[in-house]
Amino acid sequence: MIIVPVKEGENIERALKKFKRKFEKTGTVRELRSRKAFVKRSVQRRDKVKKAIYRQQMQLLEENN
Repeated sequence: MIIVPVKEGENIERALKKFKRKFEKTGTVRELRSRKAFVKRSVQRRDKVKKAIYRQQMQLLEENN
């Protein structure tokens, strides 16, 4: 359960922003979306490797510029 303490006279918009940030950090929405459909381990591994390759390429491009 996420608890956001609201101080006296604090703007409700600011409290909502804090709540959204905390909720995003928990990763609940991301986990729910990933659980919608089953993904085989081999596919997960393949995607992980693709992301790693992409990150490495971006890092190399950044270093060269």
